[in-house]
Amino acid sequence: NAAANNTAVGSSALAANTTGTANTALGFRALDANVTANNNTAIGDNALGSNTVADNTAVGFYAMLGNTTGRINTAVGRSAMQANTTGGDNSAFGGLALDANTTGGSNTALGYAALSANTTASNNTAVGSSALLSNTTATDNVAVGALALKDNTTGSQNTAVGRYAAQNVTTGTFNTAVGYEALDTATSASYNVTFGVYSGR
Repeated sequence: NAAANNTAVGSSALAANTTGTANTALGFRALDANVTANNNTAIGDNALGSNTVADNTAVGFYAMLGNTTGRINTAVGRSAMQANTTGGDNSAFGGLALDANTTGGSNTALGYAALSANTTASNNTAVGSSALLSNTTATDNVAVGALALKDNTTGSQNTAVGRYAAQNVTTGTFNTAVGYEALDTATSASYNVTFGVYSGR
C-alpha cells in the first residue's frame, strides 16, 4: 500500500487498498475491497465492505455492505443501505433504512426501516419510523410521519404527512394526504387531496 492519508483500524480493514487516499475504515473488513477509490468513510463491521468507488459514508454494522459502484451515498445505522450496489446520491439514517435498495438513486430515508423494501426506485423521501416501508419500485413519493404510506408498493407521486397518513395506499398515485390517519382507508385510489385528522376516510 503506497497510498497516503488513510486510517484503518480492525482486521482486514482497507485490506486491498493500493492507491486510494483519504479513506477511513474502522471495523472488521470495513472498506476491505477498496483498491483505488478516495474519500470514503466506513465505521462498523463490514461497512462498505464491497466498495470500489469514492465519496461514500457508511456508519454501522453492515452499513452499505454490498455497495460496489454507487457514489455519494450516506448510510448511518445497522444494515442501512446494506444491499445497495450501484445506486447513488442516497441518504439513509436509521437501522434498516433503505436496506434492500440496490440501484435506486436520490432517495432519502430517515427513521427505522424507512424505505426498507425499496429496491430500484428513485427520488423518494421518507421521514419517520417505517415511512414508505413497503415501497419497492414507486418513485417521487414523500412520506413524513411514522408509518406514513407504509403499504405503498408501486404507487408514485404521492405525498403523505402525518402519522398513518395514507398508510394503506398500495398502488394509488397522485394522492395528497395531510393529517393523522388522513386517507388511511384508500388502497388503489388516485388523485385525492385530503387535509385534517381522519380526513378522506
